[in-house]
Amino acid sequence: MGVTIKDIAKIAGVSYSTVSKALNNSPLVKPTTKNHILKLAKEMGYEPNFAAQRLVSKQTKIIGLIWPTIERVVLSTLVTNISNEIRKTPYSMILSVESIPNSLETFKSFQVDGVILFDDHIDISIEPNNIPILIYGVAEKESHHSPIVDANHKQAMLEAITYLHCELGHTKIAYIGDFSKTDRMQMEKLNGFKKAMDNYDLSIDTHFLVDTNGLDWYDGYHSVNKLLEGSNRPTAIVGGSYDISGGIIRGIKEKKLQIPDDISIISYDNIPQMANMEIPLTSIGVPVNQLAAEIVQSMIELIENKTLNPNVRKMIPKINIRQSCGRINKIAD
Repeated sequence: MGVTIKDIAKIAGVSYSTVSKALNNSPLVKPTTKNHILKLAKEMGYEPNFAAQRLVSKQTKIIGLIWPTIERVVLSTLVTNISNEIRKTPYSMILSVESIPNSLETFKSFQVDGVILFDDHIDISIEPNNIPILIYGVAEKESHHSPIVDANHKQAMLEAITYLHCELGHTKIAYIGDFSKTDRMQMEKLNGFKKAMDNYDLSIDTHFLVDTNGLDWYDGYHSVNKLLEGSNRPTAIVGGSYDISGGIIRGIKEKKLQIPDDISIISYDNIPQMANMEIPLTSIGVPVNQLAAEIVQSMIELIENKTLNPNVRKMIPKINIRQSCGRINKIAD
């Protein structure tokens, strides 16, 4: 027979309930007592009985995450950070790369306590169910009945244009991104760019709005080549994502243009990899570690309180200034 909580309590000289609280990381147990109990549990080879815990608490301490794609670096980085954040809690995480309906059915069979859903497509339909669902997406969709963590794409675009125009003097600014009308997050970026340009009374040359028709490296590479074919060249480019911007940088360099002396570039997304690109990339977006922490914290709050207040949590984008942007007077010279 395995080691039980009562065995640990006897050795530790504390009550059964104290051991239970310590193993569940309760703040009601003094840190010194908690550390002593955890050390004893490890030394004695204690293995938690999840089935028994579930019967008592009515919880599995499992969170399901529906992963939209394994191909994009940014989403892989975000999922990794979410996993790291969950490991800091009493919860565990399981992933599904199936469709949303199939994933939800799978999670029901596992009796997960809650589901994190990446909502990037307008045609997503979620049938009512009794599993708490937290959405990472865009808050403006009126049909959502679940709480939302919103990375605030429009604010990010405003910050990008404010930096390029007000601090660096750029007026000829292009946007390269995916204009897919079925992808809510990408449409938020495009609309945010247009609104930010209008906010500063900056005209947008139609040639400066380039649809990548995708979110891969090659999509950015091919699109910037189209942008640079004409004689009317922008002095700055806003890239719609990390992967797209990697292709933009390669395309600019192949045209024998210098970054930022000939063209500045700022990219949406805020992951550590952007500092290590061939041109360290100025970026705008919610830092991925902060986004992951908010998603996990909100998910657990929703599970344990059965509600989330406020129901929509908009994050604050942050700009990371690196070597890919320069002042317009330097470019003109």
